[in-house]
Amino acid sequence: MKKEKTVDFHIKWAWHSISRMYNAYAARFGITMAIGYVLLNIDLEEGTPATKIGPLLGMEPRSLVRMLKNLEERGLIRREVDDNDKRFVRIYLTEAGKIKREMARDGVIQFNQAIRERIPLDKLVVFLDVIKEINRMVEEENSKIKTTEAEELSLD
Repeated sequence: MKKEKTVDFHIKWAWHSISRMYNAYAARFGITMAIGYVLLNIDLEEGTPATKIGPLLGMEPRSLVRMLKNLEERGLIRREVDDNDKRFVRIYLTEAGKIKREMARDGVIQFNQAIRERIPLDKLVVFLDVIKEINRMVEEENSKIKTTEAEELSLD
């Protein structure tokens, strides 16, 4: 089967195109798409537990630690020990971080508006339904793989 005829090729191709576009947009403001996504996923008032940011973005813990350190060094975030549970660290946006967050937010809004202007609503609804179903299938498959791996490890 040719790669162009596989579903995953088109998903990956589209995501890479979107990623390049967002990175070009973000570079004008001295950030990357990844930084923008992190900033967008930090609650403005309550902050966000550091442990919740990685799963929201699909980042590995080591990558997230590196990213948070970078953001802190750049003055975009600050870390605070949780008042209720000293084991947890909450991430808050600084004023500079809030400004960069708004820039990232504007880019996402512009892109989504452009999509809505060019693609009819009925097609978007079908696309979103299909992509959700694909995600459900992938999650089911990942769950099966993890279960099989756990069973194989317990047999050893």
